Amino acid sequence: MTDNVQSDWETLEDHAGDVAQAKALREQASKGGLRFEAYLPPGLAGWILDLVERGIFVDPGEAVFVILGEHRDLEPHADLRQELLNRSLEAAMNDPRPLISSEDLHAEMDALMNEPRPDAAVWMKRASL
Repeated sequence: MTDNVQSDWETLEDHAGDVAQAKALREQASKGGLRFEAYLPPGLAGWILDLVERGIFVDPGEAVFVILGEHRDLEPHADLRQELLNRSLEAAMNDPRPLISSEDLHAEMDALMNEPRPDAAVWMKRASL
């Protein structure tokens, strides 16, 4: 199964570098916050932009801020997280779409990975007035 691992997946050295960077930034981030770039795949990007269009969030950054805060608030409540997982699994099992074999899934994923992708859209924060 690990024979098909994509070469662009994080290596142990990459992970160690990320951990070192997190440790190095911790003190500064605890005082001034943390800025980082985030990529959202098309489905999540569309969902976030829909929330912005409906006025639920001002911009994608606010959406990520609020959603991560909610996730942090739920972290100590293992029973709620387990219930959410159970409901997600139940919904997936009741999905009316036909099942596909793992071979077909791998073939479909390989085709998607090799398909040319358009450049990601970039949200530009407007200058404050």
